[in-house]
Amino acid sequence: MCLSHKEHLWNDIFKKTQTRIKRQMGKENKYKKFLGICIVTVIVILILAYMGTRPYYIILKAFNNSQKFAEASFSITPINNSKHFMVSAFIDHRLDKTIRVISIINRNSLQPLYCVYCSIDHDCKTVNTDVQIHSDHFGFPFHVSDVICDGTHLQNATHVLISTDKDSPKLKMEYLPIQNRVIRATFKYNFTVCIPNLFGDYNNVLQFAQTMEIYKLLGVQRVVIYNTSCGPDLERLLKHYEREGILEIVSWPIDQFLNPSSGWNFNEHKGDLHYFGQLTTLNECIYRHMYQSKYVLLNDIDEIIMPYKHVNLPSLMEDLQSAHPSVGVFLIENHIFPKTQFEDSGKYKRPEWNNVPGINIMEHIYREPDRKKVFNPTKMIVDPRKVEQISVHSSLKYFGYTYHVPFDVCRIVHVRVPLQGYLTREQLFVDKRVWDFAQKLVPNVDQALKLSGVLKPQN
Repeated sequence: MCLSHKEHLWNDIFKKTQTRIKRQMGKENKYKKFLGICIVTVIVILILAYMGTRPYYIILKAFNNSQKFAEASFSITPINNSKHFMVSAFIDHRLDKTIRVISIINRNSLQPLYCVYCSIDHDCKTVNTDVQIHSDHFGFPFHVSDVICDGTHLQNATHVLISTDKDSPKLKMEYLPIQNRVIRATFKYNFTVCIPNLFGDYNNVLQFAQTMEIYKLLGVQRVVIYNTSCGPDLERLLKHYEREGILEIVSWPIDQFLNPSSGWNFNEHKGDLHYFGQLTTLNECIYRHMYQSKYVLLNDIDEIIMPYKHVNLPSLMEDLQSAHPSVGVFLIENHIFPKTQFEDSGKYKRPEWNNVPGINIMEHIYREPDRKKVFNPTKMIVDPRKVEQISVHSSLKYFGYTYHVPFDVCRIVHVRVPLQGYLTREQLFVDKRVWDFAQKLVPNVDQALKLSGVLKPQN
């Protein structure tokens, strides 16, 4: 590229200035050397940029672009001058590439909200929003919502915040980085399990280890947990699986911002938010892994989505998807295995696990029958790219169809307190499916407990 006379002139000035600085630096200490050259260099660059000479304008622009946005430091960010919170932001390529901000909105304090989005060159714009509060709030005042930024060509944005102020670009506020900016046709994981939240110092170590190891044998490559609090032993086990690479732990300090409920019914359990924000984390997890995982499993920490006619999840989903190509949401029935009923032989009552806190699911092989007049709730395996809004037991908004997977093909093994505690053992069904994994499961659980430090070596 040819330089103009003006550019040649300023190049000469720049070179002479540098020469003078070098001569002067020989007589000064190292600090003054560095300070002097920085000040003069910046001044010269600013002058040249102001005059519009192209090479230095490019240098200055690159310098400006290197300055980063003040990004939100937690998974929950209060929206200034409101009772609402931002959680995470995504480009939704399915809906005209708009920006979707997963949020927690106080339904009783609605107010105009604005979306401030910025591109890589710090060009920020303010647009109106469409606040979509999910329908299944169960009576709680705070609920998961999608704040949709109204506008076009939003896919080039890198950061966004939700504000009550139209002049937010002039304010120093924390921005959310925008995820899912690129569509991916291949995925890092085939199966990801989303565990909505841990709270109440949960310390059911043995059941968690067994569940994790069964999922690995079934073909799961990633498990995501939103952690509010857990017990010390489980924390050691979580760190082990995190080091191993299968577990992603998302800090979820919801109790620092709201009074979360430990139940699902507002009239019975009270509180600000349903079940420690379970619905927020489920929706967030789907969008977080939309282009990372082919399928996402949505279930609780004490549940295992278990194939019964297939050896693993890949073979199950290959058959289901082949038979139902338009389905994006597969509903899996929940079935209770009472932790109060033990099998008699003691075959898997191992002394090595006596001091490990938690439930040994291999001892509980008795399953409750369906209650004919009571709805049997389902959990889900979903194609995340076909889901827009999710609830606990069903999808609220989705693309395509849903399919109720037959009980004998796949069902949930849920070891917990009984729902039909009045039934005798003879009225329960024997279901030994977890024993099919025993040969690999038992040593794998032992190894995980040892590596985490929960299971101490025998003397």
